[in-house]
Amino acid sequence: MPELPEVEVVRRGLTEHVVGRVLDSVTVKHPRSVRRHAFGGDDLAARLTGLRVEAAHRRGKFLWLTFDEPDTSLVVHLGMSGQMLVQPASAPLEKHAHIIATLDDGHELRFVDQRTFGGWQLSDLVEVDGTRVPESAAHIARDPLDERFDADAVVKTLRGKQSEIKRLLLDQTVVSGVGNIYADEALWRAEIHGERPAAKLTRPALHTLLAETRTVMDEALRAGGTSFDALYVNVNGQSGYFERSLNAYGREDEPCRRCGALMRREKFMNRSSFSCPRCQPRPRG
Repeated sequence: MPELPEVEVVRRGLTEHVVGRVLDSVTVKHPRSVRRHAFGGDDLAARLTGLRVEAAHRRGKFLWLTFDEPDTSLVVHLGMSGQMLVQPASAPLEKHAHIIATLDDGHELRFVDQRTFGGWQLSDLVEVDGTRVPESAAHIARDPLDERFDADAVVKTLRGKQSEIKRLLLDQTVVSGVGNIYADEALWRAEIHGERPAAKLTRPALHTLLAETRTVMDEALRAGGTSFDALYVNVNGQSGYFERSLNAYGREDEPCRRCGALMRREKFMNRSSFSCPRCQPRPRG
């Protein structure tokens, strides 16, 4: 699944190539790509046609566009393989291009989704903690790259939880944007095992973890995100390459880059967790 840096790369691409453009027409080619829109593809296409894109927004992994129609937003669910590609109208159509919006500059915004877990959805905007967000994203917490992210408040919340710290890092209602890859990377940097109960971690340790989470996301963002296959791309179809810099994720039986111990892989929440047995000791008991 794409995580915050990958979604932010797409948001920046949309800001550069789509914001300010008018949607001259919208064509929905696959009904699954609009299944979250209750009124169907024809309604979505009709309501979007003629609107001018005013901004591209993101909170955590949630991505949406706003328009010159004040209360309307288009939420883009990338799912496991969704791509937002800006192409010349003359470019060959991708096999899995399920929604096509023709822009007033002659380009097309194409939603390409091989696995069809993603899609587009129109959503009303509501105000949450001083920011207007789509109603479908109202439950999502601020992310570590948000200028209004309150680390003290998040630490206070974590200190009151008995759950494992990695489980809470992945809880989008506590802190958003963090997925399995960046959780492992931040925990490795903070030298904390993901199964440590949050309530038993000190405030300084939790602040360090949140700071490392922000740092690793900043670094991934500068690299263009993490790409393990061709599915994670920006609007120009270019893959990120932060996977070359990963210290924990996917490095089972490779030496820890800090102490040299062989990295381990463990099952966690139907996923794989990677950590160093020496730098990140498991909790006792």
